[in-house]
Amino acid sequence: MRPNIICHMISSIDGRLLTERWNAPNGEPATGLIHRVYEEAAGRLGGQGWMVGRRTMAHYIEDQRKPQLLEQPLKRPAFKGSPAGRKLAVVLDPSGKLLHAGDDLDGDHVVSIVSERVEEAYLESLRRNGVSYLLSGSDGSGLSDAVAALGEMFDVKTILLQGGGTINGAFLAAGLIDEFSTLIFPSVDGMAGIASIVDYHGSRTTQPSSDFRFQLAGNETLEAGTVWLRHKVLRRHVA
Repeated sequence: MRPNIICHMISSIDGRLLTERWNAPNGEPATGLIHRVYEEAAGRLGGQGWMVGRRTMAHYIEDQRKPQLLEQPLKRPAFKGSPAGRKLAVVLDPSGKLLHAGDDLDGDHVVSIVSERVEEAYLESLRRNGVSYLLSGSDGSGLSDAVAALGEMFDVKTILLQGGGTINGAFLAAGLIDEFSTLIFPSVDGMAGIASIVDYHGSRTTQPSSDFRFQLAGNETLEAGTVWLRHKVLRRHVA
């Protein structure tokens, strides 16, 4: 059974994602304040780990490579390292671009979800560094099977999905988000084209949330006037 997935994000009033573009209410740079408010709220959600896309994880793991993907997908078994009671830091990295030097990220155990076209040498490097991995379809799009396997392998009941917007959009469209935990920080980006907290990539006629409705489950005002909204994601009943 797959874990409960809570999409936990912080946004500006206009729904933008890039926190380095925001100022605190007093006009000062807001980076430290944003991090503190975000992490304190995350700690109250009871997640056994967190999950992000490759570009978000690249803020923590800077070394990358140019992958040499297999011409055809090849199914291979997953690998479980030694989490040893740590929370999980899960990255969706279909092409295997990130170069991991070890399995620990700020005290959390790293798990990589890659596609079946990743070459064996890359998987060997993950094993050598103790990084757990799961294979997710021919192009990494088999999200449902991957998160179900994640839940079974590590007995994960709840995990936090923390962006970026593209990954959040893919999970929403796949029906894999059970709750939105959204912190609205009192700042406005205001610039057209800046990434938002959910950015599904599809045609203009696509409506990735059309099968769902969103029920308010809680709201709270936090430090510096940040508003915390929690919404349950419910599937619409078709008559």
